[in-house]
Amino acid sequence: MKRVLIFTVVLLAMVATISAQAKDKKKKPATPAAVAAAAPAAVAAKPAAPSDSSAQKLEDILKTMDATAASFQSVQTDFEWDQYSKVIDEMSTQKGTMYFRRQGNNIEMAADINSVDNKPDQKYVLFTGGNVQVYQPKIDQITRYSAGKNKADFESFLVLGFGGRGHDLAKSFDVKYAGEENIGAVKAVKLELTPKVDRVKNMFSLITLWIDPARGVSVQQKFLESSGDYRLAKYSNIKANQKLPESAFKLKTTNKTRVVTPQS
Repeated sequence: MKRVLIFTVVLLAMVATISAQAKDKKKKPATPAAVAAAAPAAVAAKPAAPSDSSAQKLEDILKTMDATAASFQSVQTDFEWDQYSKVIDEMSTQKGTMYFRRQGNNIEMAADINSVDNKPDQKYVLFTGGNVQVYQPKIDQITRYSAGKNKADFESFLVLGFGGRGHDLAKSFDVKYAGEENIGAVKAVKLELTPKVDRVKNMFSLITLWIDPARGVSVQQKFLESSGDYRLAKYSNIKANQKLPESAFKLKTTNKTRVVTPQS
């Protein structure tokens, strides 16, 4: 469950889901603290022997991300999360809307998942006040996790491609400029991130970001595991720095909602 929670939050990253846990339950889970401590939020550059042109294009997109981070207040975006399992050669897709906002020195995130494999299936994910909560209306239950002392790392990981500075992450990733690719109507810059930290390498062999060069935000992200499994997040209808509804950051619970807090 914790592994699923981390991926949900990351796609920002955020990326795997409650339903995907049933397929991955035989894998050893990673704790939220371990992942958050190991993985920061944006991308930095250390490409292997790049051409002058590639190096300049990489520098340009990192500067754009830096500028976006400097003015970042909020983002609202529709998403489609694809979870591929190689062993059973199966894809599961979830769709919904995500919200990010900066509250003082804190980052808050909410995700409304409204369909799974094109069938209605409501779930809510909320990160605020140092807690990550997953609400499942079908069983009227909240599963709550505390980020604890890793809150700052959690927050920085949340804004991967959505408000994180481009030049801040050389410590954690080797980054390669991998050309340009059309993602919908956007001619996106493709960045390939190879984790430096063993704890992240054990989860992902490669993270790929497709960045809109006009806005400095992700329009697509891919998290590839060594097993061949991957999580692909596609973002559309991105609205930056607009006032977000307060209701987006409140779980739609009932007076009978059960709250469970799994042990670390």
